[in-house]
Amino acid sequence: MAKHILLLLGHPSENSFCKALLDAYEMGAESAGAVCKTIYISRLNFDLTLHDGYKNGVDIPLEEDLAKAQQLLAWADHVVLAYPNWWGFMPAVMKGFIDRILLPGFAFKHQSGKVFPQKLLKGKSMRILVTMDTPKWWYYIIYSASQYQILKDIVFGYVGFDPIRFTTFGFMRKTTDMQRMKWLEKVAKLGRKLI
Repeated sequence: MAKHILLLLGHPSENSFCKALLDAYEMGAESAGAVCKTIYISRLNFDLTLHDGYKNGVDIPLEEDLAKAQQLLAWADHVVLAYPNWWGFMPAVMKGFIDRILLPGFAFKHQSGKVFPQKLLKGKSMRILVTMDTPKWWYYIIYSASQYQILKDIVFGYVGFDPIRFTTFGFMRKTTDMQRMKWLEKVAKLGRKLI
């Protein structure tokens, strides 16, 4: 059976290198027989803010676009997310999407008497592609790639994704067309391997 892959563009612009990375991954994955679907998060119509958190216990009705996004997330075996690192994290539209879509009852379920919730998205894997203007070595040595630890342990791992793999592309401002082509080839290869 063909692997189902959901591609998420977390960059607000579709005219970005993040979009080119997703296109390269999709090309590679489809050549390996995968079925791919894409969500352009900036096209979705939804309120970015989880206004009251979960404290009132009331289910907030999802906007139609988010309900469809949840259906696609449930459908996917593997998720590929691409976004730029802005001010040490993802763009607001991407963070708002995560806040609004990874809800109790869909992504996780609290269990009486247990510290950790039931992971409702278990069995899915993830590849996260991140572009940045920080040199890659600086990001890992000086900042300890702290954003990756948060995404792996506190966000996506918390709801069941495993494994979660990261691929970093930086120093974007200093790259040549040849370097970008090599990166696109690398991502197409990841797509062919379906990882």
